[in-house]
Amino acid sequence: MKRFWFFVLGCGMLLSAFAQEKKYAMYAVGFYNLENLFDTIHDEGKNDYEYLPEGTSRWNGLKYFSKLKNMSTVLSELGTDRLPNVGAAVIGVSEVENARALTDLVNQPALKKKGMRFVHIEGPDTRGVDCALLYNPQLFSPQKSFLKPYVFEPVDTTYKTRGFLTVQGTLAGDSITFIVCHWPSRFAGSYHRELAGKQVKVLKDSILSANPQMKVVVMGDMNDDPFNASMAKELSAKKNIDKVGSDDMYNPWWSILTDKGQGTLLYDGKWNLFDQIVVSPNLLNKKGERDFSTLKFFKNEIFMRDYLFQTEGKYKGNIKRTTASGVWLNGYSDHLPVVIYLLKEKK
Repeated sequence: MKRFWFFVLGCGMLLSAFAQEKKYAMYAVGFYNLENLFDTIHDEGKNDYEYLPEGTSRWNGLKYFSKLKNMSTVLSELGTDRLPNVGAAVIGVSEVENARALTDLVNQPALKKKGMRFVHIEGPDTRGVDCALLYNPQLFSPQKSFLKPYVFEPVDTTYKTRGFLTVQGTLAGDSITFIVCHWPSRFAGSYHRELAGKQVKVLKDSILSANPQMKVVVMGDMNDDPFNASMAKELSAKKNIDKVGSDDMYNPWWSILTDKGQGTLLYDGKWNLFDQIVVSPNLLNKKGERDFSTLKFFKNEIFMRDYLFQTEGKYKGNIKRTTASGVWLNGYSDHLPVVIYLLKEKK
C-alpha cells in the first residue's frame, strides 16, 4: 500500500514538473544599411545622377536587379540562425531611394514568399536616400507611422537630411514602437549626430510618457560607435543592463565592439560598429529576473555569411560592396546587418 502511494506521489510530482515547464516564442528584429539602393530613374529634386545609366556608376537594369537580388538574399536570411523557418519579423533599412525600389525589393522571390511588406515615408534628404521598415504581416501589425524631422540647431531650413521613421504597432500582442534612423555622416562632425541622439531621446521619452507600457526599439546606422557621445550621452544608451535607469536605453552592441572586437564596417583595417539596435528598459530583465510574460530582450548578433566578404584580390577580407573604386563588384553593402532576438512566454 505504501508503495502505491509513493507511486502516486511520484507521478503527481512528475506531472507538476511538466506543467511548470514554460514555452517561449522568439522574434527576430534586424537592421541593414543597403548602401545606395537606387533605381535607374531620376527623381525630381534628388541628387541621384550617379545612379543613372549615364551617371558615373553606369547604373543600369542589370546592376539594379542584381543589387535587389543580393539585398533580398541577406534580408531573407536575417534571423534564420535561430529561427530557420521564419526569419525576421521586422527589419529596419537605410539608404533606399524611394517606394518604387522598396516595391521591387519585396517582390524579389526570397522576400515575396515570406509576404514581406514595408512602411516608407518620403524624406527631405538631398541625396535622396530614406529609411524604411520591412515587416512580416503574420508577425507584426503596423498601426501608425510618421517621419519625425531632424532639426538642425540653430534652426537652418537649408540643412535637410534623413528624419526618424517611427512605426507603432503590435508584435506578439505587445504594443511596440520602432524608430529607424540614419544619422548624419562622419563628414558632418559629431555635433550633428549628437543633435540626432538628443532628438531621438526626446521622441522616445514622449512616446513612453504617453504610454509607459509601450516597448521602444531604436535602430539604425548611427555613424557613431556605441561609446560615442551621440549614443552614450545624448541617447543615454548604456553598456550594462544593471546601469539602465528609467530614462535610459540598453545598448548590447557596446560589449560586442569593445570586448569582442567585432563590428559592422571596416575603415582603414579597423572595425566600427555604427549599426545598432537599442531597447527601452521595459524590454529588459534585470539581473536574476526571468519574467517573459511580455516581450523581453534575449540575444543579439552581427549577421555573418562568407558571401558578404571579399575572398580574393586587393580587397580580400573586406566586406563585399556593390562597387569599389568605380568597379562594379556585384556585392552587397559596406555594412553588415545586425539582429536582436526577443522572447515572450507562450500562454
